[in-house]
Parts: sequence; C-alpha cells; structure tokens
Amino acid sequence: MNFEHKPVLLNEVLGILRPERGGIFVDGTLGGGGHAEAVLERLPEGSRLIGIDRDTEAIAAASARLARFGDRFTAIHGNFFDLAALLAEIDIQKVDGVLFDFGVSSHQLDVAERGFSYHRDAPLDMRMDQTAPFSAYDVINTYSFEQLCRILREYGEERYADRIADRILREREKEPIASTGRLAEIVSAAMPKKSRYEQQHPARRTFQAVRIEVNRELDGLREAVDSAHELLNPGGRLAILTFHSLEDRIVKQAFRCHENPCTCPPSAPICICGKKPTAKILTRKPQTASEEELCDNSRATCAKLRGIEKL
Repeated sequence: MNFEHKPVLLNEVLGILRPERGGIFVDGTLGGGGHAEAVLERLPEGSRLIGIDRDTEAIAAASARLARFGDRFTAIHGNFFDLAALLAEIDIQKVDGVLFDFGVSSHQLDVAERGFSYHRDAPLDMRMDQTAPFSAYDVINTYSFEQLCRILREYGEERYADRIADRILREREKEPIASTGRLAEIVSAAMPKKSRYEQQHPARRTFQAVRIEVNRELDGLREAVDSAHELLNPGGRLAILTFHSLEDRIVKQAFRCHENPCTCPPSAPICICGKKPTAKILTRKPQTASEEELCDNSRATCAKLRGIEKL
C-alpha cells in the first residue's frame, strides 16, 4: 500500500519523548508510522510501542512498515479518545511516553477518493475512520443553516459563515452536493470577490470545519490529553502536535492546569485548595518547523509541538 508519510518535527518530537529511556510508548495517531518508526529505532531491547489509529488504511500501512520490529510493535484500530480503555484491553495501565499528532494525514489528503482535499474532485467523504456511517456528505446536505453557521464559525473561524451556509442551502435544493469540487465551487462563489484571491484557498476554512465536525476532532480532546497525562509513569512524557489554533489552545490550557492546578484566588496568601502540580511543561512556547523543514515539507507550516513531563 502506497501510504506516504513524512513525519513533522521529527527531531523535536524525539527530543521531547526521549525513547532511549526505554519503557512502553504510545503513538496515539499512528498514520503511516513515520514517527513510530523513529521511536522504535531508538527504543532499547525490552521496550515496546503501541500504535493507535482510527484509519484502517493507516493501520495496514504502518503494520507493514514496522513489521521488522516484531512483537515490540502492536497496532490497534481505535480512537485515541479511548486511549485508557484501548490500552487496558492489552493489559497496559501505565506508559512512559505518548505522542499525539492531530489533524489529517498526508495520505488522507493525497488520496482524492478520501474526500479531504479541495484541490481534487472526489466524493464528499472526509471520514478518518472509513467504517463510520457519518460523512461530510451528511453534514453538507442535512445540516440546517444554523448548524452550518455554527461549525463554520467555531471550527473554521470563517468570517463569511452566513454567506457560505446560505449558498450551500440554496444549491442543495437544486441537487445534492456530492463532491469536493462542487463544494469548493460553492464556497468560492459565496465569498466577496476580494476574498477569492487570498493566499489561502477560499474553501480551506470550510473544509477544515466540516472535517472536524465529521470526525468529532475536538469533542473530548481535553479529556484525551488529561487521560494521556494520567497514564504516564513519573518521568513519562507527552508530546502533542497541533495544526490549528483551536487544538493548540486546548492543549496549552490542559498543560497549564497540570503544571499549576491551584484554584485559590490570586490574592490568597497561601494555597488552601491542596492541589499540587502533576507535570512540568517542557515547551514554554510551542516548537515550530525550521526553514529547512518547511522547504522540504510545506505541510509542517502550521505545526506546533508542545510537551510535558509527569512529576
């Protein structure tokens, strides 16, 4: 299976996870296995890595790529939102490192039939888990005006949400909107003329919003971060790659709460809530791609990496 995967911020991820310490590591968003392969190559004997992904194509491709590591690698089809339960099924209660790489994979973007890209005409799909019954087609053709406006504003931060939602409703009355190309045309036509010639594609924010809605990417994201933190052994590390401000904001706030959980008023002379720090932030500012990496991989442009260490 041709599943191209160029891992983003690879050296920086390895610098946070430090797999040479050994133990049990988890790649909660396995993808094509690029990050997982680099971690496995650095893990000492007796250590292992668990790879989780909701995309069955990713599981198949990564399993083939990482077969040389034998039983040191285990692949699980599932959603990292259910991390604790998935690990419990294979009798793992604590781990030494966790990686989350949010967002859509290069393979999902590059394979037109998956329906993620506005650059290629394909069926309107966008499901990360192809066994799921709900797709982008359902969002675009069944959501009300109010529902469409909400996801476009909240998940796409789209300032022309009303215009786009109105245009979608009018066009789908004529016939169902069934392809990515048709949706991209409708979004472009709904925008003011000046906005059609911005550096970014006019449909970028709409496609992001619909993808997030289809895959419920933000539902339970904070809980998933907290669960990963809870699973860590003392000294264990959590590294998270985000690709838009909504994800990054959730991760940043979660990390801050683990480092400083005190809920006492700022004016209180001493802490009376009794909540103690459970983690140390390793990245005061998020790490981003170097100019060299950006020249080699443009998809690293929006990537931000944050990390914490369990106390």
